[in-house]
Amino acid sequence: MSSPSIAFVLNGEPVSVVDDGCSLLEALRDRLRVRSPKDGCSPQGQCGCCTVWVDGQPRVACVTPVARVAGRAVTTVEGLPDAAEWGERLCAVGGSQCGFCTPGIVMRVAAVAAPARDEAAVRRALLAHLCRCTGWNTVVAGVVDAPAGTSPRDLAAAARRAAIEGGAPQTVAPSVALGNGGFAADTAPEDALIAVRAGDGDWVVASTLTEARRRAGKVQGRRTTEPLRWPIELPVGEWVRTLQTTWVEPAYLEPDAAWCVPGGTPVGPLTNGGAFGGKAGSSDVAAAARRLADEHGAPVLAMYSREDVVRLGPKRPPIAAGVRADGSGVVHVARTPGVVAAIAAVAPALEVHEVDVPGPPTSTVLRGAGWVEALVLLAAAGDWVTAPTGARARAMVDERGDVHVEVAAGTVLDETVLRSYCVGAAHMALGWVRHEGVAVSAEGEVLDLTIRSFGVLRAVDTPAITVSVLDESGPPVNGSDAVFAAVAAAVWRHDGFPPRWPTMRA
Repeated sequence: MSSPSIAFVLNGEPVSVVDDGCSLLEALRDRLRVRSPKDGCSPQGQCGCCTVWVDGQPRVACVTPVARVAGRAVTTVEGLPDAAEWGERLCAVGGSQCGFCTPGIVMRVAAVAAPARDEAAVRRALLAHLCRCTGWNTVVAGVVDAPAGTSPRDLAAAARRAAIEGGAPQTVAPSVALGNGGFAADTAPEDALIAVRAGDGDWVVASTLTEARRRAGKVQGRRTTEPLRWPIELPVGEWVRTLQTTWVEPAYLEPDAAWCVPGGTPVGPLTNGGAFGGKAGSSDVAAAARRLADEHGAPVLAMYSREDVVRLGPKRPPIAAGVRADGSGVVHVARTPGVVAAIAAVAPALEVHEVDVPGPPTSTVLRGAGWVEALVLLAAAGDWVTAPTGARARAMVDERGDVHVEVAAGTVLDETVLRSYCVGAAHMALGWVRHEGVAVSAEGEVLDLTIRSFGVLRAVDTPAITVSVLDESGPPVNGSDAVFAAVAAAVWRHDGFPPRWPTMRA
């Protein structure tokens, strides 16, 4: 028995799709090839990346059955008459980096009447969204303080700076903010089969995402009621300062994806931006796409769900450490390849012991993992923090809670991009110290599986972050990781050095 068709109006044009139980998001992306709405939480209705308008009102498409829009008007970024202006606005202020979240953000803020687009209203509107890259302040600036005109910029130099900061190739252009970053899930051939992971780890292949998820028996992730755990005990000793950290999720918004044609080279998952190092070892989806394409004799797009990302993706290695007044001390850290060397490179006076801890995989490829914790332990006086790259940063939190940063990272190349990355790093540091963590059972099972579980700082809770960029001679080096360390140290110092992170979550 054939499935019924659903007719609606998309960006002013009548369209119809087969209703096989798919979501509006799948109908738009995979049936109608409109790829600006993104599948970030996959699909939990929590990240805002898939926001579109239905009869002029913002709605998250991933949890909207396509049947609900029968006879109605659906608008995506492509249907906005001023879409190009939105792209220019966000690009001009660094309000978009990888560009995965910004099409949904544009749809949300464009629905706010122009006279009411003050900062408070925009931050409230952004409550429905997550953005990991930009730290919100640049997004708000692009909406509220739109540049009068486009200033001349060398976008090739901007892309070089973005690649240095993100650790992977990245395009800088207004079109990126509108969803045209070239993500693997967006560029797969129209006839690509869809592969998703089943609970037993096998890959299930089908002609549509809906059918693949159905066959895989996908179970929606949940946020646990279990409290966070600090899995490593503090070393014994007389310390002037101690610190225990827990499991922390990188929380990049684009789930790992890759596609391949038979006998070809996989595309993805690092196509536009570095995911803070979280995808550096993401070979599983690429290998699966290649193998399955050869097996089926057809292009295959392999995709992680959000639950896959959380269970399989690397986390920051938890630590428990104590330091003495002279800067010596002891660090106990979850066994992680390279972590001892990472800490020794910046803090040779710290004695490091790896311990075995049941839990998700850990990696030192994540932003500053290991060496940032070491520098934070030692940076008690608000001095400059020097990263292994040679970049320097210092930060201060004022009495209102606003964050002030100075950074020197060699030749600037493009100040807008460098400042955007530094604001994003400051935002991440604030969340890391105060709010971020993932509940993991004593047996090592990850319990928090929704993207809102991780404690990523919301727009309404993010303070003003000002960044002063020092233009120095010498080769350009990554500066945002140094800012991440400097802001984490400043926040910890401002809050009185609480011994456990996150400081504001039980």
